[in-house]
Amino acid sequence: MQYYGLIGHPLSHSFSKAYFEDKFRNEDLDCFFINFDIEKLDSIKDILIQYPDLQGFTTTHPYKKAIFKYLADIDENAKQIGAVNVVKIDANRKLKGFNTDYIGFQGLLEEATGGKKIEKAYVCGTGGASEAVKFVLKKKCISFEVLSRKDDSYQRLKASGFRSNELIINATPVGMYPNSNDLLDLPYVTANATNIFIDLIYNPEETMFMKKAKKYGAKTFNGLKMLTLQAEAAWKIWSL
Repeated sequence: MQYYGLIGHPLSHSFSKAYFEDKFRNEDLDCFFINFDIEKLDSIKDILIQYPDLQGFTTTHPYKKAIFKYLADIDENAKQIGAVNVVKIDANRKLKGFNTDYIGFQGLLEEATGGKKIEKAYVCGTGGASEAVKFVLKKKCISFEVLSRKDDSYQRLKASGFRSNELIINATPVGMYPNSNDLLDLPYVTANATNIFIDLIYNPEETMFMKKAKKYGAKTFNGLKMLTLQAEAAWKIWSL
């Protein structure tokens, strides 16, 4: 029996366990997936001792950056991004970090834009998911602005409003189950049919962020495709 898992806090919103358990069952794999809901990342040391057959794990909020100090090696893309969401454990129990979030977001972005030219993107949030989003936007040569509660960027956007052919990405946990009614403070009333709103959240399926944008004609997408693509990329890494 091989074990895999997800490390984060909280994990009540996550579909990763169900996704991998379905995969293991459908492909008749002798594997098991565990949610490690830990309040302190240092608990990872105990997890490695308790589960000697743990082959790897994914990381989610709030540990995608903090996990670096526990890694013996880091993939080059993950280094550039500055965040790790996949960890592989080698035969010597050493941890190597990877990032597959950017693979997932790249696929989601291609589906959402359909080749349409984007004049500017707004990235809400400064966490690990945001780093993967910025990495892809740079690769695609899409100019962007990061919105953070630590400065006046949200207020400046509220004053100017959205313009044509702009992309707005929620890379924060705001609006995620069980706090599904929470909403980012954005000028939704200025959204229009040329705008695309992407929420990296996939639970609930349609967030308040998406509902408000859709009300004013914008196209909306959730993060389920990103989850699927990054999970499959994670499995390839673990299976090498």
